[in-house]
Order: sequence, then structure tokens, then C-alpha cells
Amino acid sequence: MSPRTRRPRPRALLAAALVVGVGLGAGGAAVAADLAPKPREVRYTVPPLADGSVNPDPFLSAGVGVGGLVGTYTASGTGPAARNPAAPAGSPARYIDYTLVTAVVPTFVPTPEQQATGALPPGMTITEAQGLNAMARVQENLAAAGLQLDALKFMRIYVDNPPDAPTGDYNGWNRAYRKYVANVSRTTGTVIPAYQPVLFENETRPARSNIEVATLPVAGWLVEIEVEAVYGSR
Repeated sequence: MSPRTRRPRPRALLAAALVVGVGLGAGGAAVAADLAPKPREVRYTVPPLADGSVNPDPFLSAGVGVGGLVGTYTASGTGPAARNPAAPAGSPARYIDYTLVTAVVPTFVPTPEQQATGALPPGMTITEAQGLNAMARVQENLAAAGLQLDALKFMRIYVDNPPDAPTGDYNGWNRAYRKYVANVSRTTGTVIPAYQPVLFENETRPARSNIEVATLPVAGWLVEIEVEAVYGSR
């Protein structure tokens, strides 16, 4: 009889087996399974403070774990709507939503002439104003899918530099972000006074990344936002 032929194992499977055997082992695999979210769980990973206590006001999560039975929703890139027809088409001022601006700064009541030039309250930047607008549009997008902003698990923000500015205005964008996201204390459950007034009370801290770009697809846009959200419990 001829000797039995041994079928060679595919290299990819062999390499994977070696990684599991060396990197995890039986104990390591058990630990990984324990750390994995349950099938219907959404787990936001927020490191504690140096003393081990809960961080009441993190800016974002280090990462978000999603169980295998949790549905997700990925939104297309969303920018601000042209809500300021008094300003020239294609200008950054065209994408100011004065309804949102005055909701944040009620004492600011711009005249039609000021709206035409893109006037803003002292301390508010054009990127911040566009960020408020873009986040409102993201909120509408999620609502159409049966979700709210507290369902966010990941955000990717593209920021272009304003006219005559050398870099993107991250501080302005982040002020707009706090009006919709990450504005409720994780220990008290109430809005953190520094962010009042907010446009949406939201304890959720999604994972996040910011990218500065040379241009965005719509003339006048300074902010575009991609988001991923979850259907599920926390």
C-alpha cells in the first residue's frame, strides 16, 4: 500500500494558529472572551482618573465595543445646510444657521445686514457656527433612522481652515460638539455648567477622530461629519 498522503495546512491558517497559541494561550483567550461585550451590549471604554475614580467629563471614549447582535447605522458624510440665504452662495457665511446661533447665545439678535456678512456673537467662530449646523443635520439624519445622538459610537470629523486662517479651527468645532455630545456628567447625570446652554443633553462619549483637509466637497463648507450609531442597550 502506498503511504498515506498528508494534506498541507494553508499558511494563513497555520499562522493564525501560531498567533493564538503564542499570543493568547488558553488563559489569554478566556480573558479576551470575558472582556468582549455581550451579544446585545454596547460598551463605551472610558479610562478612570488617576485615583481610580470615574472620569465625570471625558471628551470621548477610548473605544466602543459592540456585541454581535447589535444593529448599527452608518451615516454618509454630512455638512452644514445653506440656512443663511442672505450671504453669498459658496461662502462660509452661507452655512450659518442663525436659529442655532441664537439658541446658544440668546442675547445675539443679528440684523439682516449682519446676516449677509456672516456676523457672529463675540467669541463664536465661523467653524463653530458651521459645526452647530452640521451637528443639527446629523441629528436629523439619525432621527430618520429612528436614532438619537445618544446612540453615537464613532465620529470622524473633517475640518477645513477658515478663510485667512493657516489651520483648521479645532477649538471652535469642539465647542459646537459639546452642545450636542459629551455634555452631561457621568457621575451626576446633569448637564455640566460650562457647556450650558446645550442643544441636546447627551452623556454619550463616542470614539472620535479629527482630520484636517485642504478642501471639502461643497464650496463654503468648513466641517463635514461621518458618524456610526448603534441600535441597542448600554
